[in-house]
Amino acid sequence: MEGPAYASTLRQLTLWAHHVLLPVYGREVTSGAPWCPRWWEHREAVAQLHGLWLAWGDLTGPGSRMTGPASWHRDYLSSVMDGLRDAQGPFAGCKTDKHRPKQTPTIAAIDPFAPPPASAPPPPGPPPALA
Repeated sequence: MEGPAYASTLRQLTLWAHHVLLPVYGREVTSGAPWCPRWWEHREAVAQLHGLWLAWGDLTGPGSRMTGPASWHRDYLSSVMDGLRDAQGPFAGCKTDKHRPKQTPTIAAIDPFAPPPASAPPPPGPPPALA
């Protein structure tokens, strides 16, 4: 997703995170369980929270089964929040009042599994002899 579709989705995700998720499930921030006040600037957090939000909608929205909320809690909430808030997770180094951008791993510029380059045609041989 990108452009207006991404902005609209991120807006909806932010509303849900700020008005449902964090007021209910946002535990105290510590060095062992960090949270970034600018969580939307961490791509991993956006991806994880987007999945959590989609599961929330699927399991608690209109037409969902009565056991949906319990399934959401059991199958999604803890694993996502624990991963995000892990001391080595995406918010490592962030404080309650400070965002710290993360350095992503360096990736070699080569593609080790790309097909080999097409072989060059053989050089031209000597000119044909004149008769």
